Amino acid sequence: MSSRHIARSIIMQALYQWDFRGQPTAVMPAIIEQNLTEFGAGVEDEKDYIEKTVNAIIKNLPKIDKVIVDYATNWPIEQITLIDRNILRIGVYELLLNDEIPAKVAINEAIEIAKTYGGPSSGKFVNGVLGAIYKDTSKDEPKK
Repeated sequence: MSSRHIARSIIMQALYQWDFRGQPTAVMPAIIEQNLTEFGAGVEDEKDYIEKTVNAIIKNLPKIDKVIVDYATNWPIEQITLIDRNILRIGVYELLLNDEIPAKVAINEAIEIAKTYGGPSSGKFVNGVLGAIYKDTSKDEPKK
């Protein structure tokens, strides 16, 4: 397993805890540190990526959640499981707001994390939402 995949898993776990606790941004550094200590052996060099990604997702949360709501039309955001919701947040961020991650890598990573941590249909759900976003947008266009 690549260190970037483990880093994304840590990002998902940190966002999950943050979301579960009512989104208290002041405790996010402690949540990240705790997850790095517990699950991040060997990925210490990914700490900047983890912190940058988590902070960017939180900063852009209204925009990211609107995209999720627009593409998961049968699921109000609060009814999407915490795991799937935060995996989608990572995927949407990497697809639409992070120029450094190729679109297919963002989608594949999100699907793999969903299969590992989500329920039996999480991988298909994440694939459907992110696949639809990918079809309607292009990573080659400048990001706003």
